[in-house]
Parts: sequence; C-alpha cells; structure tokens
Amino acid sequence: MSTYSTIVAIHGSIGAFALLTFWLAAFLRKGSPLHRRVGQAYLLAMTGIIATATPMAWHAYSIGKPVMAAFLGYLVVITATGVWGAWRAIRDKHDVVRFTGPIYVALGVLSLLSGLGVLALGYRVGSPLLMGFSAVGLFAAYQTFDRRLHRARLAAQPRWWLEAHYTGMLGNGIATHIAFLAIGLPRLMPSISGSTLNYVAWFGPVLVAVIAKILIDRRWKPKPKSKPVAPLLATAN
Repeated sequence: MSTYSTIVAIHGSIGAFALLTFWLAAFLRKGSPLHRRVGQAYLLAMTGIIATATPMAWHAYSIGKPVMAAFLGYLVVITATGVWGAWRAIRDKHDVVRFTGPIYVALGVLSLLSGLGVLALGYRVGSPLLMGFSAVGLFAAYQTFDRRLHRARLAAQPRWWLEAHYTGMLGNGIATHIAFLAIGLPRLMPSISGSTLNYVAWFGPVLVAVIAKILIDRRWKPKPKSKPVAPLLATAN
C-alpha cells in the first residue's frame, strides 16, 4: 500500500468516527459530562480529518485535478475555522477578546480568500456547485469579522459563547457530511453516484445546517428585551 493510500484509509476511518461522534454529541443531553467527552472526541477526530485532508488536496493538485484539490482545500479551511471556533468558544467563554484573537481573525481571512477562490474557480469552470458552495466560507468570514469588530456587543450577550460553539459545530457538520456524501458514499456504493447525489451531497448538509441553526437560535439565542408598557402609556397621555 502506498503512502497516499494509507493516508486515504486513515482519513476514511477517522471520518467514520467523526460521523458517529457528531450524532452522539447531538443527541446527548447538552452540558452533560458525556456530551462534553463525546464532543471533545469529535473535535479531535476533525483535527485528524484536517491533518489527512491537507496532503490529499495536494496530491489531487499534483495529478492534475484542480477542482478536487480546491474542494478538499476549501473543506480544510472551513473545517479548521469551525473546529477552532467551537473549541475556543468553550475555553474562552469568559474572555471575548481572547476568543476573537489573531488566530480567529486569520481563519476568517482564510475563509474569505478561499471562498472567493472557490467562487472564481466555479465561474471559470462553469460549476454552479462551486459558486454556490463558496457562500459557506464567505458567511464564515463575515461572521468572524462581525464578531471581531463588535466584541463589546458580543460580550454583552448572555451566553454568547454557546451560540458561537454550536454555530461552529454546525459548520463542522456541514464539512463532515459533504465529505462523506460526495466522496465516501460513492466509493462505498458506486451504483448510486450521479449528478443528483452530487447536488444533494453539496447543498443538502448546508440546508439542514441552516434550518438547524434557525431552530436552535430560537431556543438559545438571547432575545431582545421588550420595553415596559407603563412608561409608554404615560408618555402617550
């Protein structure tokens, strides 16, 4: 077995473990010791995904597959951004300045550049998939810069770190499921590969993550305080 084949095998094994721990963490009671342990295992697995996907992206580029290389490299960037954000949101829950430090900003810059790069590549090769998927990195960059520029506003929000944590985990989930559906599943079951699966693999996880974030935000994101009614009535009189 070649070095590249070994890396691919390790990457696939880690990916399967990441899928398992992602859904275990999702269903376990939030904040429980088991949820934290499984979540940590998932983030460690995602770190392994990043480490193995990087040489895979370079290999794809070296053998003349720039689109595949861009896809893998882009996944590395958005995954690293999500992993860092989800992990540091918990570690830095009492320090917004530290959370939005240099590494956080650097990942935002990488998300912006890679998102623009994938958008340009998609336009060049005529791929709606690449152009549409570039929105994930561009949104991650926008969110990073918005948090960095408005740190005081962020710190004033109750449990800001919780929203940052689950947003990062949802971003990780997008990368995990896209990689499985677009790369892993067709290899396991070649008979179901095709253009339909390709679109579902790329945009299905994004759509599910957006819906999940909306629903989770309704429960956990702080709601604006309503103005007292009595003073308003007194002013009107």
